[in-house]
Parts: sequence; C-alpha cells; structure tokens
Amino acid sequence: MTAIDDRMTGIFENLEVPEGVKAELIRGEIVMMAGPDMVRNLIVSAIQHQTPYARWRALQTQDLIISGEASEPQPDLVVFERGVVPEAGRLLSASAVTLVVEVVSKTSVHRDYRIKREMYAQGGIPAYLIVDPLKGVCVLLTDLTTDTPSGLPVYWSERTTKFGDPIRVDLLDITLDTSEFQTYS
Repeated sequence: MTAIDDRMTGIFENLEVPEGVKAELIRGEIVMMAGPDMVRNLIVSAIQHQTPYARWRALQTQDLIISGEASEPQPDLVVFERGVVPEAGRLLSASAVTLVVEVVSKTSVHRDYRIKREMYAQGGIPAYLIVDPLKGVCVLLTDLTTDTPSGLPVYWSERTTKFGDPIRVDLLDITLDTSEFQTYS
C-alpha cells in the first residue's frame, strides 16, 4: 500500500457516516450509498437463514480486509466457519471467509460484477455469490485459479441460476432456495 492508501484508510476508519448510509473503502476510494432496499434485505435474510448455524457464521455489515488491496469492502453477507477467526474486532480477514454475497443495486452493477469479483478472488475467498434483482438471477463464482496470463487469482467457474431455481453451494453443503427472491419494482 502507498502513503495515499494509508491516509485513505485512516480517513475511512474515522469517517462519521450519517444514519441510513453505508460506506466502503474500495481500492482507495470511499464509496457511500443510501441504505439498502427492502428487496435486498429480504434476499440477504433468506440466505442467512438457510446457512446452517451449527457450522457457519453468516454476518451482515462485516468489514473485510484483503491483503494487497487498499480496500475494506462490506459485503451484504459474509460466511465463515465457526471457530476459524477471533470473534472480536472490526475487520475480518478475507482469507478466513468461505462465501461472500453481494446483492446488486442500480448503482453497484460495475462494482459487484467486476471490481469486487477481482478483489474477492485476490483475497482468496473460495465462493462469491452475486444476487441480481435487476436481472432476476444469481451468479455463483467458484474454483479460484492463478493459471492466468496475469498470474492473478480469478474465479474459473461461473454458474448462473434464475430466481426461483435452487442454487447448490457445495462449499457450504447447502442448496439455496431462491423462490422468495424478488426483483426490484
């Protein structure tokens, strides 16, 4: 990280975000957005409740730290195995996370499909689920590989499922029911 990245991290850590606003540090840029839509909240809640509590922690509003990135993204949902990380602190290492979930909004399409895809792969997160209420689909990205011209990690496998169809998440040993997922009106 550069001195500018360090300054932005310091500014971000001390930022007073107004109520109803979400803020993330994405590649050295502070991104602020309005509070989430009810559609997003219900989708995240449905996924959270389908995640087996005995083995996994599924948390909202958890900041991640990604090695080599001037970023502290806050995915809509992070899932990690119980007992793998200390259960205190503001930042969770991306390397401890098994699945991240982002629910696309009109203003986050590029970030969710491109920027965060690259960041989460670089962080070594084995599975990234993009839930897109604009298109009515879920995109599950898995199978990280560094066998690329750049040598940077990328998701090798991409599986798209329409809302209403189940989506298998092998790493969590679950099949998500998406029948209650709604599109934005």
